[in-house]
Amino acid sequence: MVLPQEGCLLRLFIGESNRHDGQPLYEWLVLKAREVGLAGATAWRGMMGFGAHSRIHTSKILRLSTDLPVIIEIVDTREKLEAFLKQIDPYITEGLATLENAEIRIYRHRPE
Repeated sequence: MVLPQEGCLLRLFIGESNRHDGQPLYEWLVLKAREVGLAGATAWRGMMGFGAHSRIHTSKILRLSTDLPVIIEIVDTREKLEAFLKQIDPYITEGLATLENAEIRIYRHRPE
């Protein structure tokens, strides 16, 4: 796959405890991105954060440590990411999604 230099970054902020059909939502999102042919996706677990409820989620407080923040970053063209966002929107019941321009400098893999 070849990407244009002017790409886009979709960043999704969700909780580690968010689920879709019994599966962690972050896992489902990364697999769905692969299924629809997006260029790449990575899920990151945060150490600390808060969202719309303003509740602190951190690994330092045992009672909150089961819902750490998760960020999923997906890079592709704006058009593909907009279409993907429409597909996944109904399954993100809480969280945040942002789109930003990304200058793609390198996108390659090792030959098999």
